[in-house]
Amino acid sequence: MRNELERIEVPGEHEARERTWGVLEAAFRERRPVERRRAMWRPAVAIALVVTAGAAVLSSPGRAVLDELREVVGVERAQPALFSLPSEGRLLVASDAGVWVVQRDGSKRLLGPYREASWSPFGRFVVAASANELAALEPDGAVRWTLERPNVRSPRWGGTETNTRIAYVDRTGLRVVAGDGTGDRLLVRGASGPIAWLPRAGFVLAYADRRGRIVMLDTESNRVLARSRAGARPKELVWSDDGRRLLAIGPFSVRSLDARGRFHGDEGPSDGTVVVTDAIRPKTRQVFEIRRAGAGSNVFRWSGGRSVFRGAGELRDLAWSPDGRWLLITWPTADQWVFVRADGERIRAVSNVSEQFRSRTFPRVEGWCCP
Repeated sequence: MRNELERIEVPGEHEARERTWGVLEAAFRERRPVERRRAMWRPAVAIALVVTAGAAVLSSPGRAVLDELREVVGVERAQPALFSLPSEGRLLVASDAGVWVVQRDGSKRLLGPYREASWSPFGRFVVAASANELAALEPDGAVRWTLERPNVRSPRWGGTETNTRIAYVDRTGLRVVAGDGTGDRLLVRGASGPIAWLPRAGFVLAYADRRGRIVMLDTESNRVLARSRAGARPKELVWSDDGRRLLAIGPFSVRSLDARGRFHGDEGPSDGTVVVTDAIRPKTRQVFEIRRAGAGSNVFRWSGGRSVFRGAGELRDLAWSPDGRWLLITWPTADQWVFVRADGERIRAVSNVSEQFRSRTFPRVEGWCCP
């Protein structure tokens, strides 16, 4: 039966067989061996890379890219230690070991095991916070007074040469105390900041409430002087030194306001780039901002939209010298501080920053103050 069935010819079977073999034969003739395809692919990629590299070297943007690549792990020819500051004034630095004061000649003094700090007006004193203590110190480390409060943070010292106030946040909310440590009281229950004293205006304090509104508060009368419209809650407030401009810095945008809380524009990036921090150059209204995108960071000047400095990884803090001539940029990825002159003509860098401040994590610059 099987033999009989095999001898039966199905109508159209021969033509179908011929068509099938034709397709297979054509496909076989057109195929390329795997080995030959690899041999052609590798030289092509190599040539493409050489051409691309050559074009990069010959072009001006290419040279900029190569310069940046050479700085992936830090600025070349950086000093191995901080031998001196490039301008007058003293730095306040917080590390794992505590809060430090750095003098113009590079000498450092550890004030104590505090977590954060800020300068008093004119740099005569330092207010520092540990887990449950607020302390007023002299720059040589001598303690003037202390105040025990739960979960102290964000200490800010404001006022005049002869009459000062310290604002801070603890578990109860926003508080204020006189510069001599007396009269501590609660201003706003549950408020958590950020906070910033209005320069040259008595005892007016700006803070952000839970709805992202910026409130101008007279701390003597506890009267609200102004309140902005609601917005994204900022992580930092920065005043210009003339008190005419306040920046409310959020993670993706920066609101610009005046002393009456009036909104003057949103000047942050609109492409989802992360805003790290802002600083206003002393005696001007020039705003400098760290923006982070992808694997790199950029110090950007608002006026003219100019890039001041770029680096791979994370750039974190900005601090202007008191005379406005030098901008300090901290670079945790490279374990460096980079000092950039305001005219962009000079750069000075210092390596091994964490080791110099006895810190496992990268130190934080709290301020550059007062010759």
